[in-house]
Amino acid sequence: MERIVECVPNFSEGRRPEVIARLVEAVESVEGTAVLDTHVDADHNRSVITFVGGVEAIVEAAVRVAARAAELIDLRQHAGVHPRVGALDVLPFVPVRGVTLEDCIHLAHEAGARIAREVGVPVYFYESAARRPDRVNLEDVRRGGFELLREEIETNPERAPDEGAARIHETAGASVVGARSLLVAYNINLDTTDLSIARRIARAVRGRDGGLRFLKALGFELRERNLTQVSLNLVRFQKTELHHAFEAVRREAERYGVRVAGSEIVGLVPQAALDRSAEYFLRIENFSPDLVLENRIASALAKRRELVAAQGTDAASGDVRGVGAQSWSADVEAEAIKRRGVVVPQREVKDASIEHAHVVAADVPQSVPDEITGGGAAAAHAASLAAALGEMVAHLVERKGKQEDMEREARDALQALGNLRARLVEAADEDGASFAGVVGARRMPGRSDEERRARANAVEEALKGAAAVPLEVASLAVQVGELLETLAELGEPAWLSDSAAGAQLALAAVVAARYNVLVNASEIEDEEFTGEHLSRADDLLERAREIAARVEASLMESIGR
Repeated sequence: MERIVECVPNFSEGRRPEVIARLVEAVESVEGTAVLDTHVDADHNRSVITFVGGVEAIVEAAVRVAARAAELIDLRQHAGVHPRVGALDVLPFVPVRGVTLEDCIHLAHEAGARIAREVGVPVYFYESAARRPDRVNLEDVRRGGFELLREEIETNPERAPDEGAARIHETAGASVVGARSLLVAYNINLDTTDLSIARRIARAVRGRDGGLRFLKALGFELRERNLTQVSLNLVRFQKTELHHAFEAVRREAERYGVRVAGSEIVGLVPQAALDRSAEYFLRIENFSPDLVLENRIASALAKRRELVAAQGTDAASGDVRGVGAQSWSADVEAEAIKRRGVVVPQREVKDASIEHAHVVAADVPQSVPDEITGGGAAAAHAASLAAALGEMVAHLVERKGKQEDMEREARDALQALGNLRARLVEAADEDGASFAGVVGARRMPGRSDEERRARANAVEEALKGAAAVPLEVASLAVQVGELLETLAELGEPAWLSDSAAGAQLALAAVVAARYNVLVNASEIEDEEFTGEHLSRADDLLERAREIAARVEASLMESIGR
């Protein structure tokens, strides 16, 4: 398999092992495919099968398992906490090796057409395979679930499927088929039965509500374990990393007096997402080397070569680059931990800050999109400077080495601040790009009614992006402030001024970022979006002020003022 595609179908069944076994059997019946993982959740009443194959085999396997799901799963009898519209609910195609996202879009469209034609299940396309802009986000396609779609599919033109007749399959519902890049599905379990807390935390951390930009989150109840869960999708794990998500949920949970009970990977995780020891930092209950996507692919290919060799034929080449068949050894883990610490060199941040100051001060026409910068980017740089001050204090605490637990807290703060600072530097660039999008949308033609409607929609979407970026900056700045407060409690009185200065910079960053949220939200017509973002911005400002005030009080007390 020189060209490898990953397919990750989600099924509305997590309580009958015999059904899941038959779904796996349907996939494996196609030569040239390999099932890598099966994740089953009884509370969600959902299972996720991860398999790979060549471009010729992957669609056939997807269609066969869709037919098997329609045969075995009756949504009329299905109950679970996870949203769903179909027996085969979601079917994404993901490029792994030798294929592009564009290739996977074609595969998704081919599979969707066949599922509608051969299985009789209506199909909607999402993510990169979406044929309509309002169907890019899975949550928009799946809104209201199977029950609402059953009512609206025949009467509401907006709910008509992309493939197949406008009528629901009586037992199998509909399927949502798409193409996307690799993502990480990750659940964090909370030691509380209060579902409202899990939902509030999910709302606080997810990108659409002003949290981490590339994070999707929902809150669920786990009745069998007397826990609740924040279920996460890291849609760009290179930008919003696993530890970013974990720390954001943990800190929000602390506000409600709730501890994290543990976490779990759903499906497989790319090696690139594991830049440090998962067991050490993320408390992943089910972590093992077999959860690494590249390891599992290498293992599957090795078994295939052994089988072919045993049959007396030549094995097809196809070693996966990266970790390959190496096991997760103590040496690998030690190296991962050794890399903990400052992510972006101090000189790099210094140069970025100086360059940004020159750009802001320069006499550059703000009508030039590539050069647009201002308060939002400045807020991000202020927060990154606050993080740098925190890193300095963390180094001092760590070197002082009074107590082992203090050293450990300082090291954890150092790592978290380094990653936050790296994200803030990126956010500074994204803020300018988001506003450039607003400028570009406003320049769209408006000669006809249709053009004016298209321009108004484009401006609305661009303004939402321009509000989301500074809200994430404010959220990141608050996280920096919280870490500075922790370091203030650990450090010597002589270092309190640095922690206090950093907390004030973080507060200034939140204030400035909030101004940008207010300005952009004032022109957005979506009242629900505006209300959520303004409420979140106000909450972040209140938290930043409280943190800065407490750190300042500690400083004043230490000097007798």
